[in-house]
Amino acid sequence: MTAAEGVSVGQLSASAAAADRKTAGPASAGPASASVGQASAAQGGSGRTMLLAAHTGRPAARRSARAVIARLTAAGVGVRILEPEAAELDGDLAGQPATVVPVSPAAAAGAEMVLVIGGDGTLLRAAELARGAGVPLLGVNLGHVGFLAEAEPEDLSEVVDQVVAGAYSVEERMTVDVTVQTNGEVIATTWALNEATVEKAARERMLDLVIEVDGRPLSRWGCDGVVFATPTGSTAYAFSAGGPVVWPEVEALLMVPICAHALFAGPMVVSPRSVLAAEVIGTGGSHNEASGAVLWCDGRRKVDLPPGARIEVRRGARPVLLARLGTGVGEGTAQVGAPFTDRLVEKFGLPVAGWRGRGAFGREGAAGQRDEEPCGDA
Repeated sequence: MTAAEGVSVGQLSASAAAADRKTAGPASAGPASASVGQASAAQGGSGRTMLLAAHTGRPAARRSARAVIARLTAAGVGVRILEPEAAELDGDLAGQPATVVPVSPAAAAGAEMVLVIGGDGTLLRAAELARGAGVPLLGVNLGHVGFLAEAEPEDLSEVVDQVVAGAYSVEERMTVDVTVQTNGEVIATTWALNEATVEKAARERMLDLVIEVDGRPLSRWGCDGVVFATPTGSTAYAFSAGGPVVWPEVEALLMVPICAHALFAGPMVVSPRSVLAAEVIGTGGSHNEASGAVLWCDGRRKVDLPPGARIEVRRGARPVLLARLGTGVGEGTAQVGAPFTDRLVEKFGLPVAGWRGRGAFGREGAAGQRDEEPCGDA
């Protein structure tokens, strides 16, 4: 069973999730609300609650957040907002009811969904709250590429309407668990949705790494680092480093060296049951020298790596949940709920004119004809 099929086989709908939360009662949202002494007015009359996370440094995100809060509360759905963002949104809320909660694992507890307004960075930040609570994320992209987001800003009204109607399913996205050891002692544990990267800390020196797969040494590289990625992260840092695009339904782990000075240094795709490891050797080839290495997970969680550090990467025990809406909302190739292939075409501007495959004239044929008209030969 693939990562995306794991939940979609059971199709966890919003209406079912809301019913579960009604049964649990308002107490399920209590800890987050009570922790800041807020009245529970923002707990909607329907018993449903959403956590809103936004990139409030952007005026467009603040306007969108205000619109989302207004539409959700008008539909009887309660809204929580995080304390740092509430301070920046204060002038934009205009008296709209919302429960302010601290940034903590309890922020998303008991919520039906975490709605994210921003780019992939904002969604990765929100994933830190949603993953522990087992709550799905739904992103509206205000960033550059936004592979993790489900919709674009122009689709915001339709997105909120579908969420209120419960017209969404939930899919699992594979994560990785990361352990750092020195001399057999664990000094750090963390996780990643996109990737864990071992990188050099100083620009002027290469990093010396020994790479291991399933307990066996594979190669030693002088390099700028190595990316351990999930299929979800294959379109992020791993892609920039020359790795392959892997469809999110595929279960696999990716290992992509960064600028390795070696003949055998191509990207590799291994079993999701494999354990990947990198051992950091000092920059001069000795474990006694400073390693000058650092571990980053999703570009957010950092661990400094001492000489001789061993980094182990394996499939994560807990996935991240992403909400997927029904198709047909939005314009262009990457409609809301569009297949991953359509998202690739839209995000990278890939040329598809001339395609005459299945359904071409139902959805793409007219656009393809328009693209070809300047060439003549009608």
